[in-house]
Amino acid sequence: MSYQARKRFGQNFLHDPTVISRIVRSINPLPGEAVVEIGPGLGALTTELLKACGELDVVELDRDIIPLLEATCAGLGKLHIHQADALRFDFTKLAAGRRLRVVGNLPYNISTPLLFHLLDQAACVADMHFMLQKEVVDRMAASAGGSDYGRLSVMLAWRCEVEPLFVVGPGAFNPPPKVHSAVVRLIPHTTPPFQVTSPELFNQVVSQAFSRRRKTLRNALSGLIGANTLSDLAIDSIRRPETLAPAEFAAIANAIALEK
Repeated sequence: MSYQARKRFGQNFLHDPTVISRIVRSINPLPGEAVVEIGPGLGALTTELLKACGELDVVELDRDIIPLLEATCAGLGKLHIHQADALRFDFTKLAAGRRLRVVGNLPYNISTPLLFHLLDQAACVADMHFMLQKEVVDRMAASAGGSDYGRLSVMLAWRCEVEPLFVVGPGAFNPPPKVHSAVVRLIPHTTPPFQVTSPELFNQVVSQAFSRRRKTLRNALSGLIGANTLSDLAIDSIRRPETLAPAEFAAIANAIALEK
């Protein structure tokens, strides 16, 4: 039975066996591990994960694709299909005392909110391996001062270690996307590298700063913090937001929290 990829689900099905094999080697799934795949689609990666693990949970939004997925994976192991929106799915219920290894070729249109949804449940996550738009992975892994450095870089630095693995061309998918993709490994921090007193304030500071990234800090953060407080933190108020390390943004947010 054939299946037409649906634009509304952001479907681009991975089919290149060399890329699939490389992803599986990067994950190195083992029997007994709690592996969860988001958006299994037609099962190109699912079959290999199931062979390696013997048991696999998958979260798939498109109910029409599920019979095809079941047929493809028949006899390979125990496949548990959860027909649900991954953006609203409670991944903690799959942990059952184990930490999850989460895998997925994520639709580009939901990749960033889905990352944060998973990181909100990071206590039950051991690691994540995702195929994402290369541009997004570049932003995730960027360091202060680089052109790709921004809100996503800073917010992820607090929550997890980001390791870009390799780039994948459009031809590995059907239909081929108009952009290159990349596989990335995320490992949630057991102990964050810097303290954040108020996650809400941290997010507010970072978001406001990068929405005005061409301005000086004094102007970019006007209404949130004054030049004197920045000086007390040994942060020059004429610096631009893109020059600040994630820990410096945290220090600013923590100082604002103390003043409230």
